Amino acid sequence: MQVRTIEMDEGGRERLRNPSLAAECAGEENWVDSRTIYVGHREPPPGAEAYIPQRYPDNRIVSSKYTFWNFIPKNLFEQFRRVANFYFLIIFLVQLIIDTPTSPVTSGLPLFFVITVTAIKQGYEDWLRHKADNAMNQCPVHFIQHGKLVRKQSRKLRVGDIVMVKEDETFPCDLIFLSSNRGDGTCHVTTASLDGESSHKTHYAVQDTKGFHTEEDIGGLHATIECEQPQPDLYKFVGRINVYSDLNDPVVRPLGSENLLLRGATLKNTEKIFGVAIYTGMETKMALNYQSKSQKRSAVEKSMNAFLIVYLCILISKALINTVLKYVWQSEPFRDEPWYNQKTESERQRNLFLRAFTDFLAFMVLFNYIIPVSMYVTVEMQKFLGSYFITWDEDMFDEETGEGPLVNTSDLNEELGQVEYIFTDKTGTLTENNMEFKECCIEGHVYVPHVICNGQVLPESSGIDMIDSSPSVNGREREELFFRALCLCHTVQVKDDDSVDGPRKSPDGGKSCVYISSSPDEVALVEGVQRLGFTYLRLKDNYMEVLNRENHVERFELLEILSFDSVRRRMSVIVKSATGEIYLFCKGADSSIFPRVIEGKVDQIRARVERNAVEGLRTLCVAYKRLIQEEYEGICKLLQAAKVALQDREKKLAEAYEQIEKDLILLGATAVEDRLQEKAADTIEALQKAGIKVWVLTGDKMETAAATCYACKLFRRNTQLLELTTKRIEEQSLHDVLFELSKTVLRHSGSLTRDNLSGLSADMQDYGLIIDGAALSLIMKPREDGSSSNYRELFLEICRSCSAVLCCRMAPLQKAQIVKLIKFSKEHPITLAVGDGANDVSMILEAHVGIGVIGKEGRQAARNSDYAIPKFKHLKKMLLVHGHFYYIRISELVQYFFYKNVCFIFPQFLYQFFCGFSQQTLYDTAYLTLYNISFTSLPILLYSLMEQHIGIDVLKRDPTLYRDVAKNALLRWRVFIYWTLLGLFDALVFFFGAYFMFENTTVTSNGQIFGNWTFGTLVFTVMVFTVTLKLALDTHYWTWINHFVIWGSLLFYVVFSLLWGGVIWPFLNYQRMYYVFIQMLSSGPAWLAIVLLVTISLLPDVLKKVLCRQLWPTATERVQNGCAQPRDRDSECTPLASLQSPGYQSTCPSAAWYSSCSQQVTLAAWKGKVSVEPPPTLSGSRHHCSSSPSHSCPGTRVQMLV
Repeated sequence: MQVRTIEMDEGGRERLRNPSLAAECAGEENWVDSRTIYVGHREPPPGAEAYIPQRYPDNRIVSSKYTFWNFIPKNLFEQFRRVANFYFLIIFLVQLIIDTPTSPVTSGLPLFFVITVTAIKQGYEDWLRHKADNAMNQCPVHFIQHGKLVRKQSRKLRVGDIVMVKEDETFPCDLIFLSSNRGDGTCHVTTASLDGESSHKTHYAVQDTKGFHTEEDIGGLHATIECEQPQPDLYKFVGRINVYSDLNDPVVRPLGSENLLLRGATLKNTEKIFGVAIYTGMETKMALNYQSKSQKRSAVEKSMNAFLIVYLCILISKALINTVLKYVWQSEPFRDEPWYNQKTESERQRNLFLRAFTDFLAFMVLFNYIIPVSMYVTVEMQKFLGSYFITWDEDMFDEETGEGPLVNTSDLNEELGQVEYIFTDKTGTLTENNMEFKECCIEGHVYVPHVICNGQVLPESSGIDMIDSSPSVNGREREELFFRALCLCHTVQVKDDDSVDGPRKSPDGGKSCVYISSSPDEVALVEGVQRLGFTYLRLKDNYMEVLNRENHVERFELLEILSFDSVRRRMSVIVKSATGEIYLFCKGADSSIFPRVIEGKVDQIRARVERNAVEGLRTLCVAYKRLIQEEYEGICKLLQAAKVALQDREKKLAEAYEQIEKDLILLGATAVEDRLQEKAADTIEALQKAGIKVWVLTGDKMETAAATCYACKLFRRNTQLLELTTKRIEEQSLHDVLFELSKTVLRHSGSLTRDNLSGLSADMQDYGLIIDGAALSLIMKPREDGSSSNYRELFLEICRSCSAVLCCRMAPLQKAQIVKLIKFSKEHPITLAVGDGANDVSMILEAHVGIGVIGKEGRQAARNSDYAIPKFKHLKKMLLVHGHFYYIRISELVQYFFYKNVCFIFPQFLYQFFCGFSQQTLYDTAYLTLYNISFTSLPILLYSLMEQHIGIDVLKRDPTLYRDVAKNALLRWRVFIYWTLLGLFDALVFFFGAYFMFENTTVTSNGQIFGNWTFGTLVFTVMVFTVTLKLALDTHYWTWINHFVIWGSLLFYVVFSLLWGGVIWPFLNYQRMYYVFIQMLSSGPAWLAIVLLVTISLLPDVLKKVLCRQLWPTATERVQNGCAQPRDRDSECTPLASLQSPGYQSTCPSAAWYSSCSQQVTLAAWKGKVSVEPPPTLSGSRHHCSSSPSHSCPGTRVQMLV
């Protein structure tokens, strides 16, 4: 289909032309296709244009992964992609096909159990997603059919249907707004579930259809819509509508984003609207912004797979060595075919290579227990059961909303302990999206709505000058003009409703009114100026009514609104007063207002604005100019020409606004606080101390976002901000800007260790980077030579050198792009994304771990995330406590499983050298099957659920402990090799200890010699006791359950062995273990061997731990050592705050404990008394202390309290 573009002919009517390019936007692809929609499925009149019905998808939303038909094959395919599962399937098939030393049940049963448990878990999770999809797809929708209102399910909606939506309902698909019950053809919408903004946005109906208020009227509408094909940008839409009447030519009207109502948005303050469906189902903008769901795998699972491949190589090596040695052994005829075991003729003629291959497979089956299939079962159970500790955590329950944390997938628990980068949304995630007017500055005089006097709030005070005396008469005029500007320069609507919580009472007769707007800032300003004496009443018949201080109503005619946009960063209104004077009032960011000002107290106001910005307040400047009638008429013509243009409409409007908004007179500035969520700043500070880099990705403008970053301590007072924005790139080339920033930050990189200090030290230069969406598009855009890596690498290098990064004006997919860029950088860091709106879903799905904030901003983020929390502050405990514990537990679980399987199988390998490589098993079949399933599985499962190597309070108080487990510290190759070597040492002790004990002695009282089953049982008994006691030595957190399981599993082994060998079981054909275990225990030397070999096996690990703790303790071990010391051993002259200094920490191993336990106070303990200031001798001394304990320094030295 060719593209249709619209331009104006000389008569002002739109006509069509057909170039290949319709619209071009910076950083976006060109519009290359369009669709035609027939409103109400009515054909156009004959001769108008060809009627070509098109097929579009239905309105179903699908977020699930499986269907009823593909669940089993798809799930099995995904599960057998795991190395271990695929390996055990092969082993199971080999056991079925050839004669092997062990039964197929020994590997088939555990494999079946693993596959079944995992399938049930993943099926249940997908069933929940199906349930959520069905609830959305079966939601009833009202639509117009033949002039009547009909109800049907949301999934049955088609493109072209005319839909009716009532107040507080969500839009079922993307609609073009045709009409509403409001006379001015507007409606108010909240897009909380899309972009996290809970404020009201105003949308406008098509001019020629806004008068259709009834079903009959709208059902008779004859129109077609031509628009672009679906694209994910929430804020862009280009199209046109042709409205046909019986007599005249069709009326052509342009359509923009102000006419588009998006799926997921909610109708507010409007009784009902009619709209026509243009995008449905997975083609809606909301659905296009969802990334496709991919299976997320944790770093621990990747390590497990790598270790598994190593063990697979060891297994193949063992089988090859044994196969070769078997044929070397059998090269002598009397060994290959002894007199008591002659071969048949068919066996002699069998192919040598086939025999060798069969023997190789038999050895593979014999040694296959080195690959722990039960580890995967245990890991699945540990993740599934462990996830309940998050949902049960009472500290993470929010009483205000009645919500607790949710776990949508338990596969990533341990990843919470490995996070290196956090990408967070701003509005609704860091902030409450609840604005409060703090102050305004008019010509240097500061006014506050509420004045605090002697601790008393004076709410009735109507503006008190806080700096100097009251302004002059001329100043009073400016003051009133400023207040009028705030009352008039906005897009606020007034909703009269007595039932709304907290109604605002206007002074004229107590009438209650509620302000609603697309921007919460505007509502805060209008409310603030109301408390200063000027009340905005309403907009009626294009007249704005304001109640002044004298309780007189002033009426201003609204002539023009110059809407806010992110490039201009300001908005203006043109109004006419009752006396006929025409004013242009303009408000916006200081950077966009100051250059256009020719008069006013710029320096004083700029100083106040900068002071407020540093305090984290959102600031706006207000200016005005008077217009004469001729000027106004020229402005009208200029604006009209720009508004009706469809080609480059935005560019022409921007040029018109630029001409109009100049030569202004500065009036003053305002300061509004966007309240941070409770403890948001503390949370970010703790995360940074933990070595995690925090990035803020927001759709907000730069100034607002930067102010929030200051408030939440992401940027600090000494942070030097670096800008990589469109404005700067326009002044210099992208290449120059990047290289300049690179030089700035890398100049200091040689002397700073940012990875260790995370930019928190006060005496180093901190850098914060600010980048906007358009600049990011240029960085990501491939260069002319086809490469984009150069700019990306330079950008990443700059980002790594910055302690914090703020990305503003980000589209949803750009957020995901940023996450992906960091995720696949050369260090491959673990990323976490947290957000609360549907615009955050893409980055939540892209990051290694996605966290949704449950709140008033909708459920899309929470539903598509891996975890959901009620408030941002809960992220601290989720990572620093739960994540830390999960990682410690599962890393021990993985290493322990490989260790105990090396202990299990290496004696079997050694035994082949003593049995002529005949594939004889060392252990009984029951022991082979139950070793991993019963004897050693429960203790490690309980450990991996309950272990707490450090107390919860200590982890929360000392975030730096998180660094001890960062970068997969406990699953590195060095640690893995240590555990493997420990397993080999223990296996050698078990086997040769038992072997040498049996070699030259009769070990029973009647002189009998033990047989091979007794030998194997002795090795197995020592092994079970050693691996279980090894886990007991590693356990720090003992409960009655640990005791019960550890000692209970040892008791179970003994009882089982006594029963298995002490009773003649009728269902067994032969019973080779009969009386073996009892006979072994009746021997004194066997008891001695068990005790001695267990002690020797555990000794190296105990010695290693003792030496490492004393000589090279980690921060965690220092804290563990400190926990054993008394808590009240503070120095009699040590300020508590100084206990946290780096110099002090290096003085004694337990300093970390003190620093974590001391409260954040600045009091000093001095000879049993508490004083606000330390004694004079302490001043300034702590910076000159040596880290050596031998140096005497009164400020930091710890002495015992006597």
